[in-house]
Amino acid sequence: MTVGGGAGGAPQSIEPKKLRIYGLVGSVVGIYLAYILNSVTGTNIFSFVGSLAALFAVVMGANAVRRVCAYGIGTGVPSIGMLALGMGIVASLFGLNIAEQLGIGILGVIVALVYSVIFGYVVGLIANRVMGFNIPIMEEGLSDLSGAGTMAIIGWSFAISGSLAYSAIVTNVINTGFLAIIFICGGLAILHPFNANLGPDEKQDRTLVNAVMVGGMSNIATGVCALLTLGLPAGMVQIVAGFAVWYYFYVWFFRLAKRDAAAVVGTGLLPPSAL
Repeated sequence: MTVGGGAGGAPQSIEPKKLRIYGLVGSVVGIYLAYILNSVTGTNIFSFVGSLAALFAVVMGANAVRRVCAYGIGTGVPSIGMLALGMGIVASLFGLNIAEQLGIGILGVIVALVYSVIFGYVVGLIANRVMGFNIPIMEEGLSDLSGAGTMAIIGWSFAISGSLAYSAIVTNVINTGFLAIIFICGGLAILHPFNANLGPDEKQDRTLVNAVMVGGMSNIATGVCALLTLGLPAGMVQIVAGFAVWYYFYVWFFRLAKRDAAAVVGTGLLPPSAL
């Protein structure tokens, strides 16, 4: 089975349905696992698991960007990544808030996810039917992107706040301005992989490995934020875990880049400039 890239229907080693299941189930289970571990131990040390859960959503989102943008929307690659996190912010805050008002705050993640998928589908319809993109998988792709952005937002918000409570996330993530860091770092993790690897030699495995690598850097950034909200132990664990993810997948990405390169040569030192 090939790992080749190309447009939405091109051959790929992992089918979109599988990545969708891995992304949604992995992120939801990971977020709730972090919540349970913190509750059982009475600490916030396991908040970093939320940041790891966000990586499942990042991979799903990066693959959705790959499929939609391979149809040739050009400079829309960065835009669609920002759109994913924008939809994610709206859906996550809506879901957590509504669930809390209904007295089912623990189900806020599920409510936010359901809303995000519907929200993304509606935006996809507008993009295709009103704006005239005419991309066959636009509705499906934006549903995936909205769901991925929402799960990434909630995962990283939990990593910073150590809570799924709407009020705690508002206090520790929104009021502190850390939401901006999540937005930029998360958007980069979802949009950058295809943007960095696009072209006739784009490969799905190299693109998705790049997504996890950038996601690891995002985990380091949210770990720095956690130092200020959760304290030194929880923040440092998250930074170390993020660095481990980044380093492992950086080595893997470098190996794949060498595999796909026409040649790997040493250029030596730059010649001295003549002034």
